[in-house]
Amino acid sequence: MASFKLLYTTLTLLALLSSSTCSLGYPGFSFGWGHGGGVGGGGGVSHPVGGQRLIGLSPGFYSHSCPQANDIVLSVLERAISKDRRLAASLLRLHFHDCFVQGCDASVLLDDHPTFASEKKSIPNKNSLRGFEVIDEIKAKLEQVCPETVSCADILALAARGSTVLTGGPNWELPLGRRDSKKASLNGSNNNIPPPNSTIQNLVSFFRRQGLNEVDLVSLSGAHTLGMARCTTFKQRLYNQNGHNQPDSTLERNYYHDLKAICPKTGGDNNISPLDLASPATFDNTYFKLIMSGKGLLTSDQVLLSGNLGEPMQLVKDFADDQTLFFNHFARSMIKMGNIRPIIDNKGEVRKNCRRVN
Repeated sequence: MASFKLLYTTLTLLALLSSSTCSLGYPGFSFGWGHGGGVGGGGGVSHPVGGQRLIGLSPGFYSHSCPQANDIVLSVLERAISKDRRLAASLLRLHFHDCFVQGCDASVLLDDHPTFASEKKSIPNKNSLRGFEVIDEIKAKLEQVCPETVSCADILALAARGSTVLTGGPNWELPLGRRDSKKASLNGSNNNIPPPNSTIQNLVSFFRRQGLNEVDLVSLSGAHTLGMARCTTFKQRLYNQNGHNQPDSTLERNYYHDLKAICPKTGGDNNISPLDLASPATFDNTYFKLIMSGKGLLTSDQVLLSGNLGEPMQLVKDFADDQTLFFNHFARSMIKMGNIRPIIDNKGEVRKNCRRVN
C-alpha cells in the first residue's frame, strides 16, 4: 500500500482530464455560499467532487422541474444545524441507515402502516435516529414550491451532502432521480446495519453485501468525525470487551478513564460522548488521527486499525495524514452508497408526506 496515494492521485488526475461531467456545478444547484471546508479542507467555496453519471440518476434531474430544490434544502439545514450542530451527523446517519435497508428509497422515514412495521423500531434505530423533523420541514417547503416532484429519498441524499458541506466537509455532484418506496423492512433494518461492536470481518461483510468495498468502509466510517454516541454502544469496551470482565486493550489509557467517568458500569446507558472528541462538530480527518492514538470511540471505529486487515489499516493511516485524500474518497463513496438499489420506475412514488405512503 506504500504507493496507494501516488496511484490514487494519478487516477484522479486522469479521471478529471477525461471526464466531461466533472465541473464546478450543474444546472439548478448552486454552491456559491462562503462556508469554509472545500475539498482540500481550506476556506472559501466548496467545489463538487465527482461527475459520476449513474444509471437512471442524474445531477441535473430537477434542473427544470424544481431548480430551487437544493437551495431550499440548504436554507432549512443552515437554520437547523446552527441551532443544533448534532443534526448534521444525524442527517448523514439517516441516509446511511436508509440505503443499507432496501436501498436508498426513504423507507427509514415511514411510520407504522397496517401492512408493515416502521424501521424506526429496529434495534439500530430505536431511540437513536434523529432529524426526522428537519426532513419534514424540507419536504413541506418543497411541496409548496414544487408539489409532488422531489422524492423523500432524494431529500435524504441532499440533506446528507448539505450537512457535510455546512460543517466543513467535501462537496460532490449528487446524482438524483430516486423514487420513494411504498413499504419498509423492520427485519432488514435489524439485519443489515452494522452494529457498533462489529469486528473488521463483520464490517467488511456488511459492506460487501451492499456492493461496497473496504475503501468505502473506511471512507464512510469517516462520517464519525461528526456526532455523538450513547454509552450503550461502547460500554462493553470499558468493562467486558471479550467476556472476561476486562476493558478493551486497544483503548488509550487516559481516554479509557475519561469514558468511565461518563459511562458507569451500571446505568447511564443514554449518556453521550463525542465520536470525535477533538472536533465533534467539524467535518475533518481528526477521526482517523484519534484512531491512530487509540481513541476511536466504538469498537467498529478502532478495528479499522486494530483489526490488522491490510487495506483498512493503511487507509486509516493515509487519511490521518492527508485530509484531501479522505475528502475525495468520502465524496466518491457517498455517491456510490447513494446508488444502492434506487427505485427509478413506477414501483416507487414521490411521497407527499415522507412519513407515509400516498
